[in-house]
This record gives sequence, structure tokens and C-alpha cells, in this order.
Amino acid sequence: MAHNGETNFIGGRWQGDPRSEIRPVHSPIDGSRIGLMSWSSRQAAAEAVSAARAAQPAWGKASIWDRAKAMRRIGEAIAARRADLAALLTLEQGKPYAEAFFEVGKSADGFHLAADLVKYLEGNTIPTEDPGKRVMTFYRPRGVYAVVTPWNFPVNIPVEYIAPGLAAGNAVVWTPAPTTALVAAALARAVEEADLPPGILNLVTGAGAVVGDEIVSNPGTNAVGFTGSAATGKQISLRAAGKPQLMELGGNGPVVILEDADLDRAAAATASGCFVNAGQVCSSSERILVHRKVYADFAERMAAAARAVVLGDPREDGVTMGPLNNAAVAAKVAEHVQDALGRGARAIVGGKRPDDMPSPLYFEPTVLTRVAREALINTEETFGPVAPLLAIDSDEEAFEVARDNRYGLVSSVFTQDIDRAFRYVEAMPTGMVNINDTSNYWELHIPFGGVSGKDSGMGRVGGRHALTAMCDLKTATFTVG
Repeated sequence: MAHNGETNFIGGRWQGDPRSEIRPVHSPIDGSRIGLMSWSSRQAAAEAVSAARAAQPAWGKASIWDRAKAMRRIGEAIAARRADLAALLTLEQGKPYAEAFFEVGKSADGFHLAADLVKYLEGNTIPTEDPGKRVMTFYRPRGVYAVVTPWNFPVNIPVEYIAPGLAAGNAVVWTPAPTTALVAAALARAVEEADLPPGILNLVTGAGAVVGDEIVSNPGTNAVGFTGSAATGKQISLRAAGKPQLMELGGNGPVVILEDADLDRAAAATASGCFVNAGQVCSSSERILVHRKVYADFAERMAAAARAVVLGDPREDGVTMGPLNNAAVAAKVAEHVQDALGRGARAIVGGKRPDDMPSPLYFEPTVLTRVAREALINTEETFGPVAPLLAIDSDEEAFEVARDNRYGLVSSVFTQDIDRAFRYVEAMPTGMVNINDTSNYWELHIPFGGVSGKDSGMGRVGGRHALTAMCDLKTATFTVG
């Protein structure tokens, strides 16, 4: 943990920023001070870009096998620190330790996956009209990647960009969300342990509007990777105009429960999608469309699942949900719930912040019925532990409600009719459709991202899809004899 506030890692050295201040970091669990971070300046971010530019050419020319070995060393270093990283992740982000331990494990897997896949980053030979010509394609690193990441999965989401980016031969300048700067620094220390050349990975902490803006707009960065809100994604797109951009942005389902669904299975999977990480997941089950014939039965099952959630200090055994990460998201969740209630919804479980918790960031697991289509909780991304149930009467109505939303990331459908399930796969305006499973189902190698015309991002993270996205495809032509 960075007790002295030196949370910047630039050119292979840990340092603060003498031009800016050191700020305390507080745990969302109880508001206690847990460390210090550098609230860095644009100059520090620019220095990190310069360090990356100096280091990248040699790294890009290194053997793919050598880069793969380095990725494997990083994965092993993370695995060796798994318990400590998970404990810090829980303390700073607020998720239960079991969830944090799982996340750190997946981040180690992410580096191992990049080590494996980069060895098979193969181009093609292309037939030509001219019989005397030969054409081949191959992948080359883009150069320096600016990576900006959020606080909800502050260990694994960065790895979704850093691992394939480094494996492909890029250098990375990374700005994490300020509310999880300490665990970001701890992750960077694990990378440092793998003995990469100085300047290949650089970390700069501080305000996104300052250091994040600097790295995405700086002429020294060649491309951008970002996970976060749709609004911030649009700002970054403008500031990074002309650069390749890989973005995974917000989501808002939906999850569709049809009248022939296995309701026990559907409720268990949907509740997981609502309450894991206190609902702070871009693929959360944030709006749930339930066929009117099974609406009451499904609502009862969701209420039982919500009552089974144990809200409390996420470091304690038996606690299954901790606080929200920060005041802004807590305020938004409260606003969305109050808006829904004001439009006629009913909270059959929860609906408010509890009075007996050690910080104001806790929110009760909540199930809302009779939710209106115009409610904010249906039209916007809530990012909290809320299950809003909307009634539908037909597939056509489900498609209409699904399309009437600016997001298009992940949806789920629960039905026992395989033909109907695949009709939903074809019709749902989302980049991923899960059949009879939680909207949160995903594995590291699976393509993940939004659809065109929506505000859920561009490109695909996940496995080889991120790897190829973080490369330039180069074409070579030559004449035979």
C-alpha cells in the first residue's frame, strides 16, 4: 500500500508529483482513512507518456515468445499476491472478500490468457488477381496506449486492456479511478515484480478530467482503451479524435422472463445479476421484463432472494453485499429508486439506505414492482442493488421496450422454447444475449461490447478480440521472381 502517496509509476520508478497534492483515501466500508495517493498534474501524465514512447520501440521489436513469458510472470506475481490484493480491494472498493478474491484470480488468468493467445496472432496470405504478386498481412503494435479504467472492478478491468496491450508490444499509460487508486498501485507493483523494461507500464493517479484527459488527448499516445460511463466515453472520443478507440461503456439490460421460464432458475440467476458487487456491474440485471402471467410468482421469488442478501461489512464472514463505492453512485441509486416510487412503483423489499451501517454508502437490496417505462431506473444505468420489474404481455412488447433504451450491452432471456430463445438472440439490441443465465455471465476470452447505434461502446474486449483490436494490421505486397 502506498502510505506516502507515491502512487505514480513512471519510467520504472515510484514517485509522487511535486506539482500537486497528496490526498487521503477513505474506505467506503466505514469512512476510515486507509492510505494516501498522488492527485497528479497534467505534467506528470505527460511525463508518463514520454516514458512510454521512449520504451515502446524496443518492446515492440522483442520476440513474441519473450513478451509471452513476461505476461506469464506478471500473472504469477499477481497470483502470489492474491490474498493481499483481495484484502485491499475489499477495503478500498467495498465488495465482499470472496468476490474480491475471485476478481484477483481472474486478473492473473487474464495475463496468462494473453501469454497464450499472442503466440497465435497470425496474419493471412491473400490471393491476388496479378499472378506475379503475393500479399500477406501481419499484426504490429499500435504504439502507446492510453488506458482509463473504473472503480467497480479495479483489478480485472485494467487487465482486460493492459494484458493484451503489453503482449501485443504496446507500452501503456494507465489512469485508474481515484477511488481505487491504492489497489491500482498494488497491481502495478505486481507488474513491476515481473521485471519488464522501464516505461512499458506507467501509472498516473489523479482526477480523470486532468490526468485521464491528458493521456487520451496527448499526441504521444497512439490509441485509447476505456471502460466507464457513456458520458465520459463520449468526452474521451472527442478528446482522442482520430485515434483508435476500444471502449466498453454502460449497460441497462434488459433481462426478459417469459411465461414458460423455469422461475426458480430465472430468479436465482437474475438476483445474482442484481446484487453481485452491489449491482455495480455494467452487465447487471438493471431492468427486468416479466411476462404478466408469471409476474406475481417471479416477484415473490425475487423478494425472497433479496431478503437472503446479507448486507454489512464486506470483510466479515457471511456478508454477501457491501457498500456502494462512492457518494455519487449512492446518490444516483437513491434518486432512481425515489423517482420510480414517485411514478407508482412499490418497493416490496428494501428501497432505502439503512440507518444502522457505518457509512452512508450502503443501500438495501431492493425489489421494485409496478415500475413505469418512463422511470429513470428503466431508461438510465442505475448501478446499484435494485431489481426493477416491468410487466410485458408479448414478445413484441419485450422487443419494443428493449429497443426503447440508449444502451445495448448485454441482455438475458429465460424460456424453455429454443426457437423462441433464438428469436430473442436475433432481435435483442445488445452485443451479447445470454439464454437462461445471468446477464453477468462472461468469460475472459469471450467478445464483450455494445452494438452500433447505442451508447454502450465500440469494439470488443475479451481474449483475441482485444488483442487484435490493440494492433495495427499491416499488409505487405511483393513480386515473385
